Amino acid sequence: MAELALMFAARAQHIKEVIQPAVGEGRIVVCDRFTDSSEAYQGGGRKLGSEPVLALHKILGGGLQPDLTILMDSDVATSVKRARRRNRSQAGAKNDENRFEQESRAFFERVRSAYLAIAERDPQRVAVVDARGTAEETHRLIMEVVRRKLRLAKTA
Repeated sequence: MAELALMFAARAQHIKEVIQPAVGEGRIVVCDRFTDSSEAYQGGGRKLGSEPVLALHKILGGGLQPDLTILMDSDVATSVKRARRRNRSQAGAKNDENRFEQESRAFFERVRSAYLAIAERDPQRVAVVDARGTAEETHRLIMEVVRRKLRLAKTA
């Protein structure tokens, strides 16, 4: 619960200081983590359930929802291997994610299941992208989703 509270404290500050001003100016905001991550990691992975996460989101996040969430889905083994490789390449840099990558396979299976449940619950907002391919292939799939959402023409 303390971990969840810390995540929401940081998120509430980020919403107030960064997201709301940018949205107020009509700008597009891109976040690499938001409430879905807390629901997946703390709600699913830590077995707290969705209810406390969604309650805190309503109170501290004002119920703010992204227009689009891209869920890059992959099997657990591949995802953890990539994250650990990324963390090794950032050695020396402050990296809070290391503690998550040290979790068990069962933890990450619960996280993935929670993410997929969120996508199933809110398919209009959450686009699941198969991230098992190369970085270039995954990027192409993400760009297709973003183009559709923003109604942009495909460029060469």
